[in-house]
Amino acid sequence: MRALIDTNIVLDFLLQREPFYQDAELLFQAIDIGQVIGYVTATTLTDIFYIARRYTGSIETARQAVSATLIVMAICPVDRVVLESALNSNFVDFEDAVQVFSAVAQGLDAIVTRDVQDFARSPLPVLSVQELLRQVRQ
Repeated sequence: MRALIDTNIVLDFLLQREPFYQDAELLFQAIDIGQVIGYVTATTLTDIFYIARRYTGSIETARQAVSATLIVMAICPVDRVVLESALNSNFVDFEDAVQVFSAVAQGLDAIVTRDVQDFARSPLPVLSVQELLRQVRQ
């Protein structure tokens, strides 16, 4: 399954944020063994850098977080079409809309998030980590 992984889940894993770390770790294990092909948007990388730096106070840790993400995840481009689609959508959160329309443009199978309600208007299936893991194990 090819799935866009919401920024928060990537950060949960990289920063070992509780109580979400365990689910994120299970997802990254599924990515590591090839059960899931994980994607993030290009804009997610800037968010990861900014949040990791604020969370840890370390530029080096922020760089390592971005580097680790680049190693593990495929990157969905964010272009003018994606941005205009997001801007003209009925999503309340622009960042979420950018992720959705980037995933649609890449033809991904699903979006994985712990904020399923925020993605309710997505034309793609929106799954929690546990829902995704159940699907790939079947």
